[in-house]
Amino acid sequence: MTNPVRQLFGTDGIRGIAGEFPLTPESTFLIGCALGHDLTKNDLTKNHLTKNHLANHTRQLRVVIGQDTRHSSQWIADRVMAGLASVGVEPHSAGVITTPGVAYLARSRGYAAGVVISASHNPWTDNGIKVFSGDGYKLPDAREATIEKEIFSQLKRKAPVGSTGPVASLPGEAELRREYIDWLARNVKTDLRGMRVLVDCAHGAAAAEAPELFKQCGVQAEILNASPDGKNINEGCGALHPETLARAISERPAEFDLGITFDGDADRALFSDARGQVVNGDAVLLLAAREMQSRNALPGLTVVATTMSNMGLEIALRNSGISMLRANVGDKYVLEQMLKTGAALGGEQSGHIIFRDGDTTTGDGLLTALRVMQVMARYKKPLHELVGDLKVFPQTIQNVRVKEKIPFARIPQVQSAITDAERELDGNGRVVVRYSGTEALARVMVEAEDPEKMRALTHQIAQAIREALGA
Repeated sequence: MTNPVRQLFGTDGIRGIAGEFPLTPESTFLIGCALGHDLTKNDLTKNHLTKNHLANHTRQLRVVIGQDTRHSSQWIADRVMAGLASVGVEPHSAGVITTPGVAYLARSRGYAAGVVISASHNPWTDNGIKVFSGDGYKLPDAREATIEKEIFSQLKRKAPVGSTGPVASLPGEAELRREYIDWLARNVKTDLRGMRVLVDCAHGAAAAEAPELFKQCGVQAEILNASPDGKNINEGCGALHPETLARAISERPAEFDLGITFDGDADRALFSDARGQVVNGDAVLLLAAREMQSRNALPGLTVVATTMSNMGLEIALRNSGISMLRANVGDKYVLEQMLKTGAALGGEQSGHIIFRDGDTTTGDGLLTALRVMQVMARYKKPLHELVGDLKVFPQTIQNVRVKEKIPFARIPQVQSAITDAERELDGNGRVVVRYSGTEALARVMVEAEDPEKMRALTHQIAQAIREALGA
């Protein structure tokens, strides 16, 4: 089934430069209005009510809203909340909290939806709006398309935009964050006391929960980059720069068992082993799959990864009797494949890991960190030993900024470059060319046993895209 075409929503919500469309004070208010109308319509449908019953329908829909630490996050949250309130939906602010924290609160407290104001790993000048339904799952593409349609309709007829209205103060932000931290701690089934970790919070949302969570679990954690100032989120730190933490680990040998680094909204995590080597999401999938397999918690002995996951992961899983399916890039699409196949584990090389052997509904960097530590504690082995047989094929990714996203199949010179590369690899490598779902970028990924050939083929394809579509 073809996904509906959307102009505002990408693979992870609406994203752009704060203050520019679609993240202006006017448009963010209208996004809140459109979401409120969508929630009301779906609630009426679910309860078999008609518009004629609306006047007598007293159910108060509530939405929980969280945000990261960007300078613009507060005013965008205020405008979205004002839009929701203007159409009769009651917004509750959770303040600074991780994206998966909002998903947890939405599903555990009976909210009609959860909204996150964040641009994840993007620079502080960017921001975004992502929406979870009341069950904690990201909105389906079709509902996002419906919301988009109303936003453009309101813009076209110049619908009035209101001022920020009052936000419900109960429950308080601290109470909501505490519920999420307590839930994470309850997921720990192995004694983590004595585990020594160096943690990079990226000056982002993890700074609000990670220190207290690890303390509660008995983890000896030294926290870095947990002093957000509105502009330093992801700056030279976090999951965009895992090598920074890895270097810090290598400079202090014997002091730490593990390095953990989060992105801006902490829905993903990357790691460093005690030797200062970066450990990405592919290795985490391998480690988690084997542990789940050992306790019969891996249905169908299947893991869902993406088109970007390394061939080495597929081979290592196969050697353990586990099959790997590939979904489109985006944890939303990984989850769709997991739900379709019944898989309990899925994720991305970038560090989004989804565990479905519990009640999670999205990638959660804090939960992933706890799971990695539990495997290490359970087997009493260092991380590098647990994933030591993962032989990674050389892989390179080159980004090309583009002025528009035309399907590559419609650009003969690009399609020809891709076909030529695949023919030259002859099964001993992979080519993946796709557009970013959140930025005006084409991403060219090539894997090959021969690094020189890998780099040459990547350059050829990237050059063809640059000549055809380069910004």
